[in-house]
Amino acid sequence: MKRLLLILGPFILCLPATVCALDNGLAPTPPMGWNSWNKFQCNVSASLIKQAAEAMVRTGMRDAGYQYVVIDDCWQVNRDANGNIVADPQRFPDGIKAVADYVHSQGLKFGIYSDAGTGTCENRPGSRGYEFQDARQYAAWGVDYLKYDWCNHSTQDSAASYSIMRDALAKSGRPIVFSLCEWGSTKPWLWARNVGNLWRTTGDITDKWDTGEKSDNMGVLQILDLQDGLESYAGPGHWNDPDMLEVGNGGMTATEYRSHFSLWCLLAAPLMAGNDIRSMSDETRDILTNKEVIAVDQDPLGRQGRRVKRTGDAEVWAKEMSDGSRAVALVNRGRTETRITLEWTDIGYPAHVGASVRDLWEHKNLDHAKGNLSVAVPSHGVAMLLIRPE
Repeated sequence: MKRLLLILGPFILCLPATVCALDNGLAPTPPMGWNSWNKFQCNVSASLIKQAAEAMVRTGMRDAGYQYVVIDDCWQVNRDANGNIVADPQRFPDGIKAVADYVHSQGLKFGIYSDAGTGTCENRPGSRGYEFQDARQYAAWGVDYLKYDWCNHSTQDSAASYSIMRDALAKSGRPIVFSLCEWGSTKPWLWARNVGNLWRTTGDITDKWDTGEKSDNMGVLQILDLQDGLESYAGPGHWNDPDMLEVGNGGMTATEYRSHFSLWCLLAAPLMAGNDIRSMSDETRDILTNKEVIAVDQDPLGRQGRRVKRTGDAEVWAKEMSDGSRAVALVNRGRTETRITLEWTDIGYPAHVGASVRDLWEHKNLDHAKGNLSVAVPSHGVAMLLIRPE
């Protein structure tokens, strides 16, 4: 047996769940930033990215915790004779490093996009076969975050393909957050903890509250339902990702956007804004920069919230916080205002306990409660509360 272990030892050490586990020290709380795709799709440029960085500072987003400015698909056009990835010379005339340097000069971090297949989703060059070369290039440019998609992957194995880029980033000489955009198609929550810092759990989000069906593009409610039951797989350094935020893109009401943002925070989801932050309304800015709600997302305990009760269109979602309190979202999926009752026993507290209640959108303390509380919640709205036993 001893001889057999000596023979198998190197292979045992490289099992993904042991020594080869991701340990890059990044994303101890869910990453926060801005990504170009939801609003701009392929219409990206150096000017846009620089303006987004400036807006993140000017609007208070940086002070609220947003760090990463990420270019999504379409920045790249081909490879040169040496196989190096080449940025669009018309849209990025000074190259990617100049953009990264400008983002860094604003006190922010810079992110970029590629794909595990031969081509990206917009059929620009992917990284398959060039993983280590691309990772070295990203490091040289000053990249801090990589979103890695799953188009044009043919018969590739997802865990193996993403692990190659994980290893390439580890050898690049620069700490780079690794965001897996595999759409949940091979249940990455089961294997990606040792591969990436975050992984998509669903298909793409669309700017709707409810699409009425589960399809490639999902509304807030469709995505929300798919997160329940995944909470045990998330934690510091490894997060379930229900896709980027649509807040401010025009397809939902302010009430629905507030709910969207609240629920993503309760889920300990990465918060990647996807609107035009250069010209957003005060209302949109106030949603994206609500520090009390953001604190729920960024709580260091790193627990993902879960649905603890559902009665018709009324739901209670709860998240354990590091100080022993509970963040709670009372969610009204229906078309009319409804009163939702929260029982202390729904969130793991004894019925006899008294507690303080903080409304995180109204920024005020409610009456001291004991055993339960009841709140009127508007159609498609949430009451976002912090319950602290006393």
